[in-house]
Amino acid sequence: MIFASIFILIVLTVFGAPVFFAIGGGALIAFHSVGIDSSAIMAELYRLASLPALIAIPLFTFSGYVLAESKTPIRMLRLMESLFGWLPGGLAIVTLISTSIFTAFTGASGVTIIALGGLLYPMLINKKYDDKFSLGLLTTTGSLGLLFPPSLPIILYGLIAKVDIDSLFRAGLVPGVLLIFILSIYSLFIGRSRLHKEEKSFSFREAFFAAKEAAWEIPLPFLIIGGIYGGLFTATEASAVMAAYVIIAEVFIYKDLNLIRDIPGIMVKSMMLVGAILTVMGLALGLTNYLIDEQIPMKLFQWIHKYVQSKIAFLALLNVFLLIMNMVEMFSAIIIVVPLIVPVATQYGIDPVHLGIIFLLNLEIGYMTAPFGLNLFLSSLRFDKPITKVYAASLPFWLILLGALLLVTYIPGLSLFLMK
Repeated sequence: MIFASIFILIVLTVFGAPVFFAIGGGALIAFHSVGIDSSAIMAELYRLASLPALIAIPLFTFSGYVLAESKTPIRMLRLMESLFGWLPGGLAIVTLISTSIFTAFTGASGVTIIALGGLLYPMLINKKYDDKFSLGLLTTTGSLGLLFPPSLPIILYGLIAKVDIDSLFRAGLVPGVLLIFILSIYSLFIGRSRLHKEEKSFSFREAFFAAKEAAWEIPLPFLIIGGIYGGLFTATEASAVMAAYVIIAEVFIYKDLNLIRDIPGIMVKSMMLVGAILTVMGLALGLTNYLIDEQIPMKLFQWIHKYVQSKIAFLALLNVFLLIMNMVEMFSAIIIVVPLIVPVATQYGIDPVHLGIIFLLNLEIGYMTAPFGLNLFLSSLRFDKPITKVYAASLPFWLILLGALLLVTYIPGLSLFLMK
C-alpha cells in the first residue's frame, strides 16, 4: 500500500502536481509508515511561524517586487553605463554589476532576465557585441547575485539548515565579488580583442547627472549590506528598513508607483510567492523531522563514507550532485536537498557556513547547466533563440563559473574570511 501511494505521488508530480503536494504527501506517507500521527507536520508549520527571522522573507520579497515594478532598473543601467560604459567591454561589465545587484534585491533569476534582458540585449547588439557573447552573458547574469544580501535563497538556506543568516550574508560577499571580477576580466578581454575601440571617454557630466537621477537608490545597497556587515542591524531588521526605504523612494520621491493604485497589487503578487514558499517550507520541515528520526542522513553518511573517505573527493562528488539537483526550481532545491546534505557534510568536517556558500554558488551555476537549467529556457523564450544556441553561448561562462566554484570549494577562507 505504501509503495503504491509513493508510486502514485511520483506519477502525479511528473504530470505537473505542485511541489508542496509532493512533499506534503511524501511526509504523510512517511509518518504513517512508522505509526506517527500526521499532526507532527502541523507542529512544524507552527514552529516555522514562530521563527523570528521568518519576517525577513515577506519584507525582502515585497521590496524586490517594488523595485522591479518601478523605473529603478532603467536608472541603475544609466548610472552603470556612465561609470563603466567607456571601457573596452564596459557595457558587459555594466551588465554584470547591474544584474547582480538587481538579482540580489529581487531574489529571482527569472525576473532579472525578463526585466533587464529586454533592455540590455539591444544595447549589447548595438555596441557591436557578438550575438553569441551577448546571449551567454545575459543567461549567466540571470542568477549572478544570489550570494549578495538580501538574497532570498540565502535566507531560506539559513532557515532550513539552521545557520545564522547574518553569517551567511558576510560569507557570500568575497565569493560574489570574485565571480563578478573574473567575468569582468573575461569581458575586458572580449572587448579588447573583438570590439572596435570606443570613441567615447569617461564623462564626469554624464556620471553626475546619472548619479543625481538615482540619488535615492544608490544608498540602498550600502545601507542594507553595510548595515548588516557593520552590525547596525540584523537581517530581519534590515528587511523592515529596506521595505520602508523603497516605499518612500519609489512612491513619494520618484512617484514611479502610486500608493493606492499600484502598491496593493504588488503586495498581492509578492505575497503569493511568499505563501507558496512558506507552505513548501512547512511541509518540508515536517519531512525533515522524519528523516532525522529515522537517522536517514547518518545512514547516508555511513554508506557514502564506505566508498568516499577523502574530504576532497566528497566535495567533488557533492558539487556534481548539487549541479544536477540545482537545475530544478530554486526554492524546491533548497528545501529538499539541504536537510540531507548538511548532516553528511558536517561529518566530513565542512563548516556549515562554507557549505552554504558552496550550495548557493552551485545554485547559480545549476541555473545555466544544460540541459535543464532554468536560465537556459528563460533566455531561449525571452530572446527567441533556439535552446541549442543558448547552450553553446553559455558554455564559456559556465566553464568560468565552474573554475570559480572549485576555488571557493577548496579554499574555505574565501567564504570564511569575513567571519574572523
